[in-house]
Amino acid sequence: MVLRAVVLGLLGLHGCCGLAAPIAAQGPDKGKGAQKQPAPNKEELPAAPTKVDVKPVARDEEIGKRLQNVLDATGWFTDPEVRVEEGVVFLSGRTETDELKKWASDLARNTQDVVAVANRMEVSEPSAWDFSPAWSGLLGLWRDFVRFLPFLVFALLILALSAAAGLLATRGVRAMLRSRVQAKLLRGVIAWGAGVFVFLAGTYIVLRVSGLTQLALTVVGGTGLVGLALGIAFRDITENFLASIFLSMQRPFETCDMIEVAGITGYVQQLNVRTTILMTLDGNLVQVPNATVYKSTLRNFTANPNRRENFVVGIGYGDPIDKAQEVARKVLAEHPAVLDDPEPWVLADGLGPATVNLRIYFWLNGKEHSWLKVRSSVIRLVKRAFQQHGISMPDEAREVVFPKGIPVTMLDSKSAETPPVRPSRGGDAAPVPEEPDAVSTKAEAGLSSEAGELEEQARQAQPRNEGENLLQAAPADRAIPENRVPAKDS
Repeated sequence: MVLRAVVLGLLGLHGCCGLAAPIAAQGPDKGKGAQKQPAPNKEELPAAPTKVDVKPVARDEEIGKRLQNVLDATGWFTDPEVRVEEGVVFLSGRTETDELKKWASDLARNTQDVVAVANRMEVSEPSAWDFSPAWSGLLGLWRDFVRFLPFLVFALLILALSAAAGLLATRGVRAMLRSRVQAKLLRGVIAWGAGVFVFLAGTYIVLRVSGLTQLALTVVGGTGLVGLALGIAFRDITENFLASIFLSMQRPFETCDMIEVAGITGYVQQLNVRTTILMTLDGNLVQVPNATVYKSTLRNFTANPNRRENFVVGIGYGDPIDKAQEVARKVLAEHPAVLDDPEPWVLADGLGPATVNLRIYFWLNGKEHSWLKVRSSVIRLVKRAFQQHGISMPDEAREVVFPKGIPVTMLDSKSAETPPVRPSRGGDAAPVPEEPDAVSTKAEAGLSSEAGELEEQARQAQPRNEGENLLQAAPADRAIPENRVPAKDS
């Protein structure tokens, strides 16, 4: 064995921490007195070294001792053992990962005067109950959280301040628009829009500080796209919402107004962001979509309390038209629910097969009286007045008119002969039973409007949420009156 002349010091080791290419090793030369080593497996056979020193200066004992001290100092290996023969380093022991095994090979290969390295270290398989990787991961997450904690506190502070500023902006804008914008829903939309803008500004600041500039721009720019997508996806809901804004701005009706829309007649109970709630004359609550209300023809019977009604009555051809007109006009003039201004009309409307048709027009206060009851009362009183004044009301469906003075005899299967029936004549009328001359009968139940009863039924059926009603409360002059019949002014 050739003696090495120079002994490396403790600092003679160089490049021990670097990572190199695959392990290079060379089997020991067969020399005189050399111990024969078992041949490595095919998988463990290293590549031939690229360079072999002929006159090494470091002894095998020194190389082995130095490497042994380094492996023991790291504490990464279990029972590490280093053996050097003719510059060939043999490593044995156990380690936890392949990376540490490769590190030991690189350490030995980079040691001075090492010809080859045969790494026989075994990689220990981790136990199924080894929780050290999970614990290491948890510790890493904890360290990341601790480092992120100052920014989290800052982000929460900014978001809280932006939320408070948004609420203040919402209230301020709503107070500022209270005297300028009458529509409550429109005021709410503008106010909430201002509040959301302030909150988005705070969110943008937080994202910019965190380094997520692109995400911040995406959030700000995508707000409009999200609104557009939601508008398309919920087209009907959006349409009703926009219609509620326009209705609350234009205010074509108020609470307790009687309107007719989409073939439905009723008293307005509520206008919310989705529907208009009506109490029909049948006592039913009906919800009409606001989009339908906005696009349909709407009749408001309460905006102008006066309402005109009409009906047709037929008189005989032998009755004077002017006399019938005067009789009907007198009935209208004396009726307490019929208005004098505009004055009522009694007009000749047409010539029927058996009658001269008169159309009677009259006005009433629809807020105080029910037009159905008043119309019934007027028809009943006009008929009674015509009968009292001898004005006939024939009809081809119920009466046959014969020339004056011709007796008529009617025969049927039960009676071969009946007393003569006096024919209808122009100026003579058959006797009729006496009818009451009261303005309203018990069957008509008064002439007052039934809106008060409907309002009470609406409260009992479904109490209204005043916070959701977009309409203002009905003023005193538009409130639903009590069930009473006011005396007509003289």
